[in-house]
Amino acid sequence: MSTAATTATANLESAFAGVADNYRGADVDLNAIYREMRKHSPVIAENFMAKLGVPQIAGLDPNRPTFTVFKYKDVMTVLRDATTYTSGFIAEGLGAFFDGLILTGMDGEQHRRARALLQPIFMPDTVTKWRPKMDRIVREEYLMPLAPMGRGDLMDFGLHFPIRLIYALIGFPDDEPEQVKQYAAWALAILAGPQVDPERAAKARVAAMEAARALYDAVKVSVVKVRQDGANGDDLISRLLRAEFEGHQLDDHEVTTFVRSLLPAAGETTTRTFGSIMVLLLERPTLLARVREDRSLVAKVIDEAVRFEPVATFKVRQAAQDLELGGVKIPKGAMVQCIVASANRDEDAFEHSEAFDIDRKPKPSFGFGFGPHMCIGQFIAKTELTVALNAVLDLLPNLRLDLEQPAPKITGAQLRGPHSVPVVWG
Repeated sequence: MSTAATTATANLESAFAGVADNYRGADVDLNAIYREMRKHSPVIAENFMAKLGVPQIAGLDPNRPTFTVFKYKDVMTVLRDATTYTSGFIAEGLGAFFDGLILTGMDGEQHRRARALLQPIFMPDTVTKWRPKMDRIVREEYLMPLAPMGRGDLMDFGLHFPIRLIYALIGFPDDEPEQVKQYAAWALAILAGPQVDPERAAKARVAAMEAARALYDAVKVSVVKVRQDGANGDDLISRLLRAEFEGHQLDDHEVTTFVRSLLPAAGETTTRTFGSIMVLLLERPTLLARVREDRSLVAKVIDEAVRFEPVATFKVRQAAQDLELGGVKIPKGAMVQCIVASANRDEDAFEHSEAFDIDRKPKPSFGFGFGPHMCIGQFIAKTELTVALNAVLDLLPNLRLDLEQPAPKITGAQLRGPHSVPVVWG
């Protein structure tokens, strides 16, 4: 590996570890706490995540009252009603790194129009066309070289393949891997911007703003080139440049900003979900063998993992009016923090809710959000995960945990997943 490649990889791994530490939270049994909250205090007038030491991605004003909800029905009520529970405040925090042009921070007509313009590009029929390219990259660039080694850490693969895939789909050059890793490190630096400690927050915010500007400049170069070349490809930038809704098309700045806003989550979420899926399967060898023999189960594994161990463990909205939720009065302007990880294990919504069961009756969970702001890239993420899991099962025979290494653990109060998944095969 060249010096540039080594540096790029080290920068990326350091950025990922920094984000993981930032959102780790207190070392407590979160699911046990959630059970008690659902039973005794389903809606509380507190900023629950802040008490755990987790920074707010949205950059919440500490003077705003914050309420936290834990039950499935209450989280459903909040996430499905984007008029009563709004998202525009996100533009004050995370959106500041994206000139406010971030889909998750839009409300009302602005959000409807932007979503309608972008949504077709992310639908299954479009994403399916990208699958052969995804499969080739995962197998030929990552797993086939790894297979002869007989042992390794699946998170080394898990960190890199989602970034490589999404950046290839966006339209960045395939022959510049170090540059792509630098883009990814910048994207992760943006995620690390919010901090709990004021001194660290000031430094991290400066670093995040610098990373956001650098990433914007890099993406803009690609956008301008794609437009000059006719924007007639199947890559995401070309599709964004061609997209039209109600007579409106995106200019170079809008395309650049939207692409940049996708990048912090595009690799991060898939990396952590892949890691959690592998831990959940490796801890259950009988289930792993069953899935290896019947690949129609892969979709169920992904859906259940997203319910059981969601990466983004909470969502925040703002009350647009005085209201009552779960018998608690919430004033206009207050923040409503929805603990997705708790709602996804609510015993009133899911039978045997604390069990990882791929055979359970399908029911919406909130790992990819819900309602008007449901993750626009979920089909891309699920396709990436499907490709990766199938390739691992094909190319790493008799895969099992490496008993000579510490057992993997799924951790984090927010941005949840394992740090390491040591395995052997063959």
